[in-house]
Amino acid sequence: MHLSHLGTPIRPMARVHGGFANRMYRLDTDQGSFAVKELNLADRRSTYHVEDVFRLERAAFAAGIPMPEPISASHDTLVHRWVEGEKVPEAPVSAAYAFEIGEILARIHALDVEWTHVSVEDPTARDWPELAERAAATGQPWADDLVSHVEAFLAIARFVDTCERPGPVVLTHKDVQPWNLLARDSRPVLLDWELSGMLDLSSELGSTALSISKGPGFDNIEPAIFRAVLDGYVAGGGTLPPPGPSWFVFMIGGWLGHTRWNILRCLAGAEASTGPDLALSHEAARNGIRGLPDMFGRLPELEALLV
Repeated sequence: MHLSHLGTPIRPMARVHGGFANRMYRLDTDQGSFAVKELNLADRRSTYHVEDVFRLERAAFAAGIPMPEPISASHDTLVHRWVEGEKVPEAPVSAAYAFEIGEILARIHALDVEWTHVSVEDPTARDWPELAERAAATGQPWADDLVSHVEAFLAIARFVDTCERPGPVVLTHKDVQPWNLLARDSRPVLLDWELSGMLDLSSELGSTALSISKGPGFDNIEPAIFRAVLDGYVAGGGTLPPPGPSWFVFMIGGWLGHTRWNILRCLAGAEASTGPDLALSHEAARNGIRGLPDMFGRLPELEALLV
């Protein structure tokens, strides 16, 4: 990492553990404190368009979106001003917090930022029987669960590939989840913009509203918190798309890809030099294997939140 432009360090750079895809460090210098992110490009599931993402971040910060100040970006390192705040737990947020998240999304979608790349999605992987066989043969701790859910994962993959997205498509963050949010004076701060890009509006709203209106499972979804995100979006000048399964297909597809990615890391059996620690990959694989079939089976309940 070339970090001399950040000033003279006043203490060694410290690893901040817990990242799901990349590795984060805190650097304190005579010019302030910085969050330095080492990007995991070796086994990234999608192309990272560093210049476009950084341009969007700078425009969002200039427009007053509550987020860390973007400082610099290269093909493998991102630097932001360090922001203090409370972690947002995986639990329903307050109605006021959810409403402001909706307003923030409307403001992001209204930004006039050039995006030069057209997203081309590959067909969803259908190798779940082979992955289950490998997991059982290598004694993975979650192998039995995966074997029992193979047919469910094949059905989920078909749904992701065939679900109709009604549009409109917007340039947006794409990953507004509790682990990418802070609370500062009880108000949101939006982190981790690397997945930014074009996305069907219903998918962005559904993923965001669901993620901050529930706990770790799907038994305690708060409909009022879900609706507060949508109310905030309308109050911020946005227009809601029609209801339907497309509101949840991106979240399901993203979780499916993330689960498979972590399964492959676990099957490799060695601690990688980039990305999450192996123990975190095992946790993510186990959570996805157990949680995705449950979420997919509850699609009618989730769609009822939109009425």
